[in-house]
Amino acid sequence: MGKRELTPFGQAVKKRLIELNKTQKWLANEIGISDKYLHLILYGDRSGQTYIDSIMNILDLELDSIVKIA
Repeated sequence: MGKRELTPFGQAVKKRLIELNKTQKWLANEIGISDKYLHLILYGDRSGQTYIDSIMNILDLELDSIVKIA
């Protein structure tokens, strides 16, 4: 089994977390989900539709920053 890859959304989130010097665990706590569930969203195993807007707002991410990665 090969190494799993982040979705374009996951890549944008990880990049922004690094810029903010924050962790996935911190983000998961801010949203109110487990860090495991956040991981599944970032790798595309769960859609996370309910949380996408919250993630983008908390990290101050713009849709165009995600599109550039894709």
